[in-house]
Amino acid sequence: MFVITTNGKTTVLTGWRAWLAGTVVLLGTWLVLAVIAFVLVGVAVTVGAALVILVPAIIVVAIVASFVRR
Repeated sequence: MFVITTNGKTTVLTGWRAWLAGTVVLLGTWLVLAVIAFVLVGVAVTVGAALVILVPAIIVVAIVASFVRR
């Protein structure tokens, strides 16, 4: 059962309408969470790839710079 109050008017959803509203809310919530998870995984993969590439490059540049100073 869903109870919705808007502008002082109360609407009660029961039966198949309540099931339909619950299904719509569940699917909407699932979709939002899936998008958030997709974005977070994308950010994690991007940051991880950048670190895998940049950290060794910085180490190599530091080693070469130390040899050039001598």
